[in-house]
Amino acid sequence: MGHTYISNLQHIVFSTKNRRRYVTANVQEKLWPYMGGIARDNKIKAIAIGGVEDHAHLLLSMPATISLSRAVQLIKGGSSRWIHETIPSLRDFAWQEGYSAFSVGISAVDDTIAYIQRQAEHHRKKSFEEELVQFLTRHGIEYDARYVFG
Repeated sequence: MGHTYISNLQHIVFSTKNRRRYVTANVQEKLWPYMGGIARDNKIKAIAIGGVEDHAHLLLSMPATISLSRAVQLIKGGSSRWIHETIPSLRDFAWQEGYSAFSVGISAVDDTIAYIQRQAEHHRKKSFEEELVQFLTRHGIEYDARYVFG
């Protein structure tokens, strides 16, 4: 085969350090597009980006040329730097060290986009901790509850 063709859709979730509620609605309206720009600059297609005050969800279409860990590092690092440079009141802002990523089949893309877009509504009923444990369990990922949240 002369070309490389892949479909690598990833739903990525990460929190602010100590789940501090730094990402207010005003920050979100600038931060989510900025994160999309970081993705685009690195040949990653950001299909949906959203979240709430203490965590972010991204649905990314990953190219064959970049690892998932590198993509997350670029987006988290670049967005953290941008926040420090443009919002002086958030100089203590940081993302948590780790992240979670879940593969998404093409048939689940629309539902995943809707899920990301409805984060504020969703979290009126379920905490971030409950949400993440549900994702880990649904995907059969083993975890130690003592360490999963930092």
